[in-house]
Amino acid sequence: MAIKKLDSIFRPKRIALIGVSNNPDSVGGITLRNLVGGGFNGVVYPVNPKREAVFGIPCYPDVKSLPKTPDLAVIMTAAKWVPQLVRDCGEVGIHGLIIMSAGFKESGDEGKKLEAQVKAEKARFPDMRIIGPNCLGILVPGLNMNVSFAAGMPKKGHVAFISQSGALCTSVLDWAYESKIGFSHFVSIGNSMDVSFGDLIDYFGQDPNTKSIVLYVESIADARTFMSAARAFSREKPIIVYKSGRFPESAAAAASHTGAMASEDSIYDAVFRRAGLARVFDFGNIFDFTDLVGRRRIPKGNRLAIVTNAGGPGVMATDSLISLGGKLVQLSDETMQKLNDYLPPFWSHGNPIDVLGDATPERFARSTEIVLEDENVDAVLVLLTPQAMTDPTATAQAIADMSVKTTKSIIAGWLGGAGMREGIQIFNKAGISSYAAPEQAIRAFMTLSDYSMNLKNLYETPREVPVSFEYDRHELRKKYLKEVFPKAKILNEDDSKMLVNDYGIDTTHPTPAATEDEAVARAEEKGYPVVLKIYSPDITHKSDVGGVALNIKNEDMVRATFRNMTKTAAEKMPNARIDGVTIQKMVDSKDGIELIVGTKKDPIFGTVMLVGMGGTTAELFKDKRLEFPPLNEQLARQMLESLKIYPLLTGWRGDTPKNIDKLIEVLIRMSYLAADYPEIEELDINPLIVTPNDVIALDARIVVDEDLLKSPAKEYSHLILRPYPESLISKAVLKDGTPVCLRPIRPEDEPMWLELLGSCSKDAIYHRFRYDFYFDSHEVASQFCFIDYDREIAIVAEHEKEDGTKELIGVGRLIADPDVEVMEYAILITDKWQKKELGYTLTNYCLGIAKSRGIKKLAAETTRDNKPMISVFRKLNFKIRFNEDTTVSVTKLLDSDE
Repeated sequence: MAIKKLDSIFRPKRIALIGVSNNPDSVGGITLRNLVGGGFNGVVYPVNPKREAVFGIPCYPDVKSLPKTPDLAVIMTAAKWVPQLVRDCGEVGIHGLIIMSAGFKESGDEGKKLEAQVKAEKARFPDMRIIGPNCLGILVPGLNMNVSFAAGMPKKGHVAFISQSGALCTSVLDWAYESKIGFSHFVSIGNSMDVSFGDLIDYFGQDPNTKSIVLYVESIADARTFMSAARAFSREKPIIVYKSGRFPESAAAAASHTGAMASEDSIYDAVFRRAGLARVFDFGNIFDFTDLVGRRRIPKGNRLAIVTNAGGPGVMATDSLISLGGKLVQLSDETMQKLNDYLPPFWSHGNPIDVLGDATPERFARSTEIVLEDENVDAVLVLLTPQAMTDPTATAQAIADMSVKTTKSIIAGWLGGAGMREGIQIFNKAGISSYAAPEQAIRAFMTLSDYSMNLKNLYETPREVPVSFEYDRHELRKKYLKEVFPKAKILNEDDSKMLVNDYGIDTTHPTPAATEDEAVARAEEKGYPVVLKIYSPDITHKSDVGGVALNIKNEDMVRATFRNMTKTAAEKMPNARIDGVTIQKMVDSKDGIELIVGTKKDPIFGTVMLVGMGGTTAELFKDKRLEFPPLNEQLARQMLESLKIYPLLTGWRGDTPKNIDKLIEVLIRMSYLAADYPEIEELDINPLIVTPNDVIALDARIVVDEDLLKSPAKEYSHLILRPYPESLISKAVLKDGTPVCLRPIRPEDEPMWLELLGSCSKDAIYHRFRYDFYFDSHEVASQFCFIDYDREIAIVAEHEKEDGTKELIGVGRLIADPDVEVMEYAILITDKWQKKELGYTLTNYCLGIAKSRGIKKLAAETTRDNKPMISVFRKLNFKIRFNEDTTVSVTKLLDSDE
């Protein structure tokens, strides 16, 4: 009930203010004045044992003396009293707390101890939720509720604003009053000891008055909760985030290239991208974008057309667009002809479309309409400058009237002062965002475009890449944990490559040589040319100490290189243990591209994967992309396509294209490795050579988390995303003897899922969805095939046909509430496979999954005429209630013997 209990904080009927004083300028005095004077419709109880009354309102000595139990208590005392006050509140049954008091972990070691005491007290009361400590408070304009020490109340709106910085909140509020920006909720979470960003995204995601969510993030503590909540709601409600503290020097102590390149900010960037969030880098633009995205006309791409009545602003907008990576669209021949036929002869004859200084409102509107009809155009920016013959208000009305004919995004730039105000008001009523400068409009458009592409890429249907392993991965893991990982903190090249190779990634095989003669013998066994590398458990970056020599062609070169290499390494790192060199066959990389592929375990977000430009200059150029395992084909491909060197992989200037499909398979194999081994702190493959035919790891280094060897981690606790649950794959036999495979759905199943629904009758579709469900689109199908396996799990029944192809014949779906206590269940069986007990088989299997996850209650709905499923529910001991309409509600408590 943790998320539901937030109603105590955001929809209270009674509020206790603990520590309020008579000082009108104190935190308590301002908060009391805000509540009583702001129109809050509930009851306010001042609590202070030293006062009989505060501002004429009777005061109570403690929460136990209150006439009725408050929903919310606000603590604003000295920090040292807070633990006891939390206990007092819990004992009288107060479920919501806001701790405004400062002096906790933000103040040093003593404050951290005090915050730990508060946590310990809170743990005694499972239903209690706390915002803070060290926070400004909350504002809910729709309830006239200002539980904060900020002055004034912003207007009602549809944006939920959540900030870790109280000082920033006051600035934003001041700005909001001036700009007339409205909010559904305004929350300062301070240290977020209990209620986190993820909790609030879950709560506001279900709030009908909240249309978008804005986050000011300094750090994220509960990464998996954040990711799960953001992914659950980012499709329906845009989530805009500004991350401060982007450039801490956090990579200084990294033991690998991957560790150094996977900086804190690049990891946050990967988190926001994978969650489908829109990231804003300039806080001053955040509400510009919020306004634009709130209009709900999201462009499909970054192709922009500009309609203007002056050349200068059009050029300014174009410069800004190109610098931010947008595309000034090339208009089609048909569009150009229409414009030529309509506009005066001296129009610009290109994009930007300069409709000239004497443009009438009708000319502006018709030109914009023609451009929007071009299938190459994703959005139009209309720029107007006040000239002698210009009518800004009438032009705005003409654009607004025309906008109802299109679903594409229209953005307005009305450049001027007082004369533009009426036009801007018209745009606001029509749902068109307007800006005072071309650059401001372009920045908002590009953020929107990036957000749109981010969501599109996130739900691109991947093609299936069959990945099989030569060894049982569970048995392999036992071997490495017992025999290999305990050897050293940093595994030698041979052991590192052995694990990489066991996961199906080709490697060169180094052989150690302790002496000059051994080096010669090993080189002749492998055949010239060879590569010599320094062999030392203490040297991570071999090139830095002259520890790599390529293309060694004969015995003399081997001997000379051995002597020089060991001597130089000893001089540059006198404390390093030198065990000789390793010898490996030289790979012809003439047609190859050097990449780096690796993983790093972040303390907050767990294991993250990296791919980028490799070799000795990897850290210099920092051409990289980060992602979180698990990967599918589409995510792996997007990682590669984002690199600046990607054109070299596709065949730059007539060069032979490299084996990108094999490279994608390597990335997917690496993601399996990353998921299977929480004990790997860092893993580097550098360089990974990609040729037209092969992908080969020439060097590898693994850094072991020795603490986890002593106390093993919970399965997949090192991953921010739950991987595909292979353990839920099971075999079943239907009543007629047909074997089927029961397994979780995958994004790659989208074509089969569409075929499944296409083979169902209208009655079957209605029984499942309760309305005439339109399913035949990628946008709809992806919502059912792309799931996070955390809150939602869909089990498909897969049947292999006589010709060896596979089909889906049924699907059971479990969707949990944000508190993961109740799951809704739905099932669909294709008509051909009904009356074979597949419904019972699927439902019983899903029931077992819900029980194993600790779900307390399973609920479903169907209709009276769906007698086969009612029979299934009855057989599985569900409680069945026939409603007054045609619906039937069924429930089953899973934590009882019902």
